[in-house]
Amino acid sequence: MNERRAHLRFDKVFTVYLTTQDGMTRGIGRNISARGLFVETREPVPLGEKLKITFAGEDGTEMTCLCEVRYQVALAYGKRDGREGNSRGVGLRIVAYETQDEAPLLLVDRERVMH
Repeated sequence: MNERRAHLRFDKVFTVYLTTQDGMTRGIGRNISARGLFVETREPVPLGEKLKITFAGEDGTEMTCLCEVRYQVALAYGKRDGREGNSRGVGLRIVAYETQDEAPLLLVDRERVMH
């Protein structure tokens, strides 16, 4: 099967912070590219919702991007010990990045790309 994605993916597990209209929560970022990423979440996030994702480095640096929810995933599976397991997440399209040079945050637009 051929890979349809045009951009290289970075398959790494890392903590991200999601800011929605309802507040802030933590998620697990996975499979990030220049145009999007997948985030495991505790609660569902509606399709099309705009949210901010903040990446925090171990050295205290932060980067925030504005994203749009493109799809949702809910997975139920059996664990080795026989118990049930589950996972939930959202596929996000990166719409813009926030940069902080002086005081105000600047939203840097990105071209619209469909995943």
